[in-house]
Amino acid sequence: MVTVIAAAVLLALAGWIGAGFVIKRGVREPPFEVLSKDGGFEIRRYPVSIVAATVVEGPRELALNEAFRRLAGYIFGGNQARAKIAMTAPVAAQRSEKIAMTAPVGATPVGEGRYRVTFSMPTEYRLDTLPTPNDARVTLEEVPAREVAVLKFAGRANEAAVEAHTRELVSWTQAQGRTSTHAPTLAQYDPPFVFPWLRRNEILLPF
Repeated sequence: MVTVIAAAVLLALAGWIGAGFVIKRGVREPPFEVLSKDGGFEIRRYPVSIVAATVVEGPRELALNEAFRRLAGYIFGGNQARAKIAMTAPVAAQRSEKIAMTAPVGATPVGEGRYRVTFSMPTEYRLDTLPTPNDARVTLEEVPAREVAVLKFAGRANEAAVEAHTRELVSWTQAQGRTSTHAPTLAQYDPPFVFPWLRRNEILLPF
């Protein structure tokens, strides 16, 4: 009986991991060029891109879940053309003060704040070819070409992990003689059911 249960658990585990890899293979990511690399740190150059964005207030997890629902609703047909748009990764979230959208990560109370969350649009679209969102809280924006410092990390992207890796990235960029006036962004590439140690997360700091 124990052997049968163990086999069932292993089968479910394998299916869970496999589903994560299948989904990851089918999702496109924005193009970029790696300018330099130092362990887990990178300097990247991103071309001009378009994002669907929304701003949500509240406790972190609830706010990000609400933002994801709004943006997913847009790409899954919640637009004036009722068109479905291919899902891309990552889902990017930036925390800021209510007044200054470019305030540092630590500027709002832990666990409660204001979050700007974005989905990158597939590269074949332009602002004038994307359908208009049905939800007025979702906006379409063009992001200019930029250089970005990046730190990759695995595991859960909880508040403590995000704060710690953000400090690491800021310290590294300062050691490189570079500074940023922009708020760091958390980029998450995997759905919640992917095991934490297989998840790809990044902190991005634009210059």
